[in-house]
Amino acid sequence: MMRFGRFRFIALLSAAFVAMTLVSVDFAEARRGGSFGSRGLRTQQTVPPTRTAPNQTGPVERSMTPAPNAATRQQQTMGQQQRPGLFNGLGGGLMRGILIGGLFGMLLGYGFGGMAGVLGFLVQLLLIGALIWLAMAFFRSRSQPAVAGGAPAPEPARGPDFGQRSQRDAAPRSAPARSSAGFTLPRIGGGGAVAATPQMTDITLDPADLDVFERRLGEVQRAFADEDHAALRRLSTPEMVSYFSEELADNAKRGVRNEVSGVRLLQADIAEAWNEGEEDYATAAFRYEAIDVLRDRVTGALAGGVEEPTETVELWTFVRKNGGEWKLSAIQDVDAQGA
Repeated sequence: MMRFGRFRFIALLSAAFVAMTLVSVDFAEARRGGSFGSRGLRTQQTVPPTRTAPNQTGPVERSMTPAPNAATRQQQTMGQQQRPGLFNGLGGGLMRGILIGGLFGMLLGYGFGGMAGVLGFLVQLLLIGALIWLAMAFFRSRSQPAVAGGAPAPEPARGPDFGQRSQRDAAPRSAPARSSAGFTLPRIGGGGAVAATPQMTDITLDPADLDVFERRLGEVQRAFADEDHAALRRLSTPEMVSYFSEELADNAKRGVRNEVSGVRLLQADIAEAWNEGEEDYATAAFRYEAIDVLRDRVTGALAGGVEEPTETVELWTFVRKNGGEWKLSAIQDVDAQGA
């Protein structure tokens, strides 16, 4: 009985410690953080490392964008499973018929063991071999359709991405662009990564685009701190507005307010920039400092964070449609180690 009481006391003490740890973690950071939004067709892809974010960042964790070509991959897999092979269809039926017939012959005292003994057995083996060879030749001819003009046309000597790679290598390398704040931002991102689909092509950013990205960093932070939903709709995609509104509603339910001030960009570069038909995308790596705290909505007392500037490294993805205004479409937390 004493042992049971001691075990119960230790369990209650451990539960209380875990609860206190969870509470401290919940209020240690003012912002929820995480990885959410959309990067178009690259939402499920990793982001190339940059000087600001040298560690490779994984795909967006929370997004309304489905995985590309999932239905196509499923159809291809089903087609491969249902595709008749040598031992399916006519060839399979022929082989099964021959084997079953031979087995019945053996059971009845003829077949493999009949037809004049050994001579009959050899004749049957030759017939089976000839039928198998004819079946294989038949299916081989079906899998290699003939080309008009006799001999098949020779394949061009090129790799799977030879054309795109030659164009990129032949293009002159432009000098890196600089924003008005003096931060070096490469004009073309991607680090030589090959696009996952033919619809994606790398694009060149202008210094004006880089200035917009820097302004968006402060504008979005200010709109979020002011709980200005109209400004968030103007600066962000509808998906990002839904995530911001969810976090603001959660803060209001807890009776706190997220206060962000003193936002200052320290370093930035472009990880990649590409086009998807009517939409242009660009992912920028930001290292910035800001005072990010939670305050009680009634008393104004500090409820989370520290009242000192702290550094943060994040990936912000922007999108514009038909050359319009850039809007924030995704935010991803980055491990700042090595930055």
